Amino acid sequence: MRVETSMLILAFITAIVLGFVIIPILRKLKVGQIERDDGPQSHLKKQGTPTMGGIIMIITMILVVTGTYIFLNIQSKNETANRLIPMLILTIGFGVIGFIDDFKKLVLKNTKGLKPSYKMLGLLLISVIYVIYLVQGLQIGTNTYIPILKIYINIPIYFYIPFAILVILATTNAINLTDGIDGLSSSVSAIIVTCLTVIGMMAGMKEISIFGSIVIGSVLGFLMFNLHPAKVFMGDTGSLLLGGVISAIALYLKMPLLLILIALVPVLETLSVMIQVIYFKKTGKRFFKMAPLHHHFELLGWKESKVVIIFSLVTLVLCVTGLKII
Repeated sequence: MRVETSMLILAFITAIVLGFVIIPILRKLKVGQIERDDGPQSHLKKQGTPTMGGIIMIITMILVVTGTYIFLNIQSKNETANRLIPMLILTIGFGVIGFIDDFKKLVLKNTKGLKPSYKMLGLLLISVIYVIYLVQGLQIGTNTYIPILKIYINIPIYFYIPFAILVILATTNAINLTDGIDGLSSSVSAIIVTCLTVIGMMAGMKEISIFGSIVIGSVLGFLMFNLHPAKVFMGDTGSLLLGGVISAIALYLKMPLLLILIALVPVLETLSVMIQVIYFKKTGKRFFKMAPLHHHFELLGWKESKVVIIFSLVTLVLCVTGLKII
């Protein structure tokens, strides 16, 4: 526990220091947020706020995980150290794809960004590599925990691999859609990762408790600049990174189905977009005032801070419930 606490604090401080360095650079490069004209009017004043701030979390994780890797090897805890790297690679990989998309949109002024087909191909490739590593490299098997029944079911490998890949892609997309209000995605993600980290501690998985602690510290450090009124937004760089982290840990723990409960807020954000599109195609009308869901509540008159607090509290309650039913 001492190592986890130290890593969390170190990551938190590192992220804050990097924030003071990176945000002025983003501002100087004029890497600013582009707001939709048909969105909440209160968002128009955010136009030009530096985005692509997920870089802060990526660099923090690279620095602290690398330092932890060296420290653990010195302590002759080589196995734990080696198991940190694949999770970091998945995280960085997703973050880099998000960075390329943000870079093309905001720096190169290519409004289309990274082609959706290339973006999906990149995410798919990284997902496949990670899942194969879990199944073949670590040989953790294809057992998957059913929370309410409190049993493991053995999924045939030819079903498990596409299922696990789908979990990663769906989680990443859900966290990406949740990013739209100051501090929302980072707050919700920090709570979800904390829940998964606690499960890792309960299971005695040192690599999960350490990696999760580093992620929590990184996100909380970034959150200091992302709370309303945000000084920086994470962009796809950050949201894809966080989606990768959450799915990677959940699969490592063999508990991807738990995400349906503890990540219900991102799940509902995704469903709101799907319902909006399907309903509009069938009726020509909108089911929600605006999708994703957080914008619907904004247009109902909720302030951004209220949406973040309510969604975060709901996530906290769901995570506590998740810990009770496993």
